[in-house]
Amino acid sequence: MDLAERRPSDILVTYRIETAGSAEALAVKIGSDQSTGTFVDLPGETPQLKARAAARVVAFEKLDSVEVPSLPAAGEVFNRAETTIAYPLEAVGTDLAAVTTVALGGVWSIKEFTGLRVVGLQLPPEFEGVYPGPQFGIEGSRRLTGVYNRPIIGTIIKPALGLTPDETAQVVAELVASGVDFIKDDEKLMSPPYSSLEARVKAIMPIIRDQEQRTGKKVMYAFGISDVDPDEMVRKHDLVVREGGNAAVININSIGMGAFLFLRRRSSLVLHAHRNGWDLLTRHPGLGFDFSVYQQLWRLLGVDQFQINGIAAKYWEPDASFVQSFHDLQKPIFSAADRPLPVVCSGQWGGQAPETYRRTEQTLDHLYLCGGGVVSHPGGPSAGVRAVRAAWDAAVAGIDLHEYAKSHPELAQSLAKFGSKTVSEGR
Repeated sequence: MDLAERRPSDILVTYRIETAGSAEALAVKIGSDQSTGTFVDLPGETPQLKARAAARVVAFEKLDSVEVPSLPAAGEVFNRAETTIAYPLEAVGTDLAAVTTVALGGVWSIKEFTGLRVVGLQLPPEFEGVYPGPQFGIEGSRRLTGVYNRPIIGTIIKPALGLTPDETAQVVAELVASGVDFIKDDEKLMSPPYSSLEARVKAIMPIIRDQEQRTGKKVMYAFGISDVDPDEMVRKHDLVVREGGNAAVININSIGMGAFLFLRRRSSLVLHAHRNGWDLLTRHPGLGFDFSVYQQLWRLLGVDQFQINGIAAKYWEPDASFVQSFHDLQKPIFSAADRPLPVVCSGQWGGQAPETYRRTEQTLDHLYLCGGGVVSHPGGPSAGVRAVRAAWDAAVAGIDLHEYAKSHPELAQSLAKFGSKTVSEGR
C-alpha cells in the first residue's frame, strides 16, 4: 500500500480495523467514504478537489488475524490492522461536531467492518485556544480546597437516592467536621421532587460556610446540576454560585458536548465530569473508543475534574485500563493548563492507596474519591475519612498499612471491615 505524507495541519485518527476481506482496501475506503467519495465515481471528485479535501492513509500495520469476529459475521478468518487516516483541516475545520461526524462517528456504518475501534487522535495546533479548556483543572482544584502535597480526599453522599435535604445535611455536617476536602452528590441525584436542588443547596451550604468561618477550610461540594436544557442547567449553576458553592457534577454523556460548552462558557464552578454511559462506547475491546481519544474532546470543552475509576474498581474496568486513563489525563494536549484533575473512584477505600500510589508513579495530583469506603466505615463517615487519610500517609511514607494501623485505630477498623475481601475484589 502506498502511504500518503502527513501534513502539519492534518487531523490524525488511528483505527483498529477488523474485516473478513482486505484490511488494506478497507483502510482506503475509510478515507474515501469519510471525506470526498461515495459508492460510485463522482464527476466532481477531481484530483484538485481530492488534494484539498480527501482523507488519506498515512500509516498501516497488519495485526494478527482472529477467528471470532467482534460483530457477528460469516467467515473463518478475520483480518486485523491498525491504520492512521489524515483528515485535512481545510475540509473538517476546528469544529468538534465536524470532527466527531467525519472522523469518529460515521465510520461505524461501513458494512465491511466486523470490528472497528478508534485508538488514537492527534489534533493539530490550530485547535489550541478554539475551545475554553479547563477553567480550574489541577491547580484550581488544589487552590480551592487548600490541599497540596497529597491527594484531595473526597466522598459521595450515600445512599445515592432517597435522602431528604435535611438528612443529607446531617451527613454533610459530620463529614465536614472530619476534615474531608471534597463531597459530591451521586451522579444519579439531580433535582428529584423529594430533594430538589434548591432545597439541597439551602440545607448544605450554611454548613459549608459555617465550617469555613470557624476553621478557614472550605470544603468543596459538587452539586448535581445536569439538565438536558442548557438554560435550566445555567439557572441551577447560578443558584449554587449565589449560595457560595464552587463545584458541580455534570453527567457529560447525558447532556452532550453542545450543552456542556454552553455551560462552560458561563460557568464559575469547578466542573466535575461523570462519564456514566461511557462503558457502552468502550467495553467491547474490538469496538468503540479508547479513553485516550474520548477524553481529549471533553478536556478541550472544559472539564476540570474527570472520573476514571480506580485500582480494583467495583466495575468491570481492569487496573491497567485505569492506569492508562490516569496517565492520559496527565499528558498535555497543547499545554499543562489543559490537564483536568484525575478522579480516582469506584469502590475505593484506603486499602487501594499503596497500589494506586505505585501504579500512578507516585503522582499525588488527583482526587481520591471514596463513597461506601467512607460512609460505611464502622466508626461512621468521619472515621472513614480519617482512615483514608491515614492510608495515604502510610502509602507515601512506604509503611505497610497493617503496621500503620497499629497506631491509627480508624485505619485498623477499615482494614478489619473492608480488608476481609482482597483488594482485587474491588471493595
